[in-house]
Amino acid sequence: MAFIFKKQLPTPDQIREEYPVPEAAKQAKAKRDALIRDVLTGITDKFLVIIGPCSADNEDAVCDYTNRLVKVQEEVADRLVLIPRIYTNKPRTTGEGYKGMVHQPDPEKAPDLAKGIIAIRKMHIRSLAETGLSAADEMLYPENWGYVSDILSYVAIGARSVEDQQHRLTVSGFDTPAGMKNPTSGDYSVMLNSVHAAQNPHDFCYRGFEVTTNGNPLTHVILRGAVNKHGACHPNYHYEDLIRLNEMYLERELQNPACIVDANHANSNKQYLEQIRITKEVLHSRRLSPELHKLVKGIMIESYIEAGAQKVGEHIYGKSITDPCLDWERSRQLIYEIAELA
Repeated sequence: MAFIFKKQLPTPDQIREEYPVPEAAKQAKAKRDALIRDVLTGITDKFLVIIGPCSADNEDAVCDYTNRLVKVQEEVADRLVLIPRIYTNKPRTTGEGYKGMVHQPDPEKAPDLAKGIIAIRKMHIRSLAETGLSAADEMLYPENWGYVSDILSYVAIGARSVEDQQHRLTVSGFDTPAGMKNPTSGDYSVMLNSVHAAQNPHDFCYRGFEVTTNGNPLTHVILRGAVNKHGACHPNYHYEDLIRLNEMYLERELQNPACIVDANHANSNKQYLEQIRITKEVLHSRRLSPELHKLVKGIMIESYIEAGAQKVGEHIYGKSITDPCLDWERSRQLIYEIAELA
């Protein structure tokens, strides 16, 4: 057989019962959910900053980061909503490399998804309980949504997943905001088609059941840049790109038009320091145009405690083992500048 069935994983209900969210954390998440919803629907003019490690590979370092972040959140609460980026699933272009904590709770040991599911839930709960900041994660595996659906306040669908039918239909059942990234080709139509699909109700197969969903009106777009047929990166955060996106949104009957700009990935050509300049340019464009001020609801930044990246096994605390990230001090200063410009 091509498949070797190693062991049966616990169900989401079993995991949620064994590792429940504390009541105080539930209440904190409910308040955050309402605040983020108000940003995306235009009820408040606050600006979202989704910020944190490229991949959450170490619980202590991640919670150290989010504890630093909450102190800044208290200072900028009148202008910004900071959402910790705690990404536990990592898509790999070639299928090789570290696939995230859900695969390897210890990056230096063999994959163990049963332990990984428990590890990511415990980390998310700890961060939420310690800080009150409910987080964002990427939904790489739609069938895993139930393991974290009661913890997260934001979900991203990656550039390689956005065209996938199961991802689109699963998002249509969320009560959580979901950002659909443009595909690596950069095609806006694909991204907006994905938003349309997720905002509407569907009937489909999910985890062995026939299910019906109501549609998710908080589905929106994330611009992350593109890669052409020669492998060169092309950004899509410039003023002209945002104006074009706004015009395409207006041509479609979509609820709550909103855009988050990913300052890294193909937009920065993975030059992590460029995120500072890109963020400021996006905010400048937003100030130039009332339409863009209304459309652009936030920025996404890859940031950790230490700058850059390291290889698995180097053991530098708080340094990314996937894409390079901004260090904490630069990130903190950038957040203050965003608060002044947003």
